[in-house]
Amino acid sequence: MTDYAAGKTGDFADGAMKEVVLQGHKILIARVGDKYYATGARCPHLGARLSAGRLEGTVLTCPRHGSQFDLADGRVLRWTEWEGIMARVGRAVRPPRPLSTYPVRVVDGNVTVKLEP
Repeated sequence: MTDYAAGKTGDFADGAMKEVVLQGHKILIARVGDKYYATGARCPHLGARLSAGRLEGTVLTCPRHGSQFDLADGRVLRWTEWEGIMARVGRAVRPPRPLSTYPVRVVDGNVTVKLEP
């Protein structure tokens, strides 16, 4: 795995998310306090751009169907906002999948993300 520069710490506001492209991969960088998180930039449900979603602490809500993920480990907290039969059909068609997460380091004011070569 190799570290790739995602930007300077000052490029990322606390509580904000930003999509970057590293080695051809769209990566979402989020800053929560002094911690930085890196995940895939698209929702694994139906591919929405997660940087347009809502961030509350480490909980990221997808802008399309309200799917929620924990940025700390990528786990699914809620697959969609749908209820009843729609929720069951949605889970059958697209079973819940976590976000891909990547290790982040801050070195000398630079945010780096470790990606598989």
